[in-house]
Amino acid sequence: MNSKSIDAIGILITDHRAVKAMFAEFDELSDRSTVSKKRLVDTICNALLIHTQIEEEIFYPAVKEVIGNDDLMDEAVVEHASAKDLIEQIQEMDPSDDLYDAKVKVLSEQIEHHVLEEEREMFPLVRKTRLDLIALGEEMSERKEQF
Repeated sequence: MNSKSIDAIGILITDHRAVKAMFAEFDELSDRSTVSKKRLVDTICNALLIHTQIEEEIFYPAVKEVIGNDDLMDEAVVEHASAKDLIEQIQEMDPSDDLYDAKVKVLSEQIEHHVLEEEREMFPLVRKTRLDLIALGEEMSERKEQF
């Protein structure tokens, strides 16, 4: 383990904060900032897709084994699917399209809800287990570098 190791939950929380900041930045853009909006929303969508993939491939399977709360884990997977559907719709749109801003806003709200559930319910349960969050974090970091 190197001195820069960060645990799995720390990685996810860092991602959460970064995406929240990007959504806040989006809210500040004017309706005429279509190029900036498109670039920022592409960055948000890409970050969310990488984040959800890492959670689904590595974090959720490890966590599901140790916390014994299938309902919480199943809900998280369904929330991911819903977000990915909305991301796909947004990626096919142009910022000047009707409903573009509304879809980005709804995505922001969905992600905010999902983040709160993870940080208030799932993460505290995980911290009470014997799961090696440093090793899991290293695995997640390595996977993230592959994108």
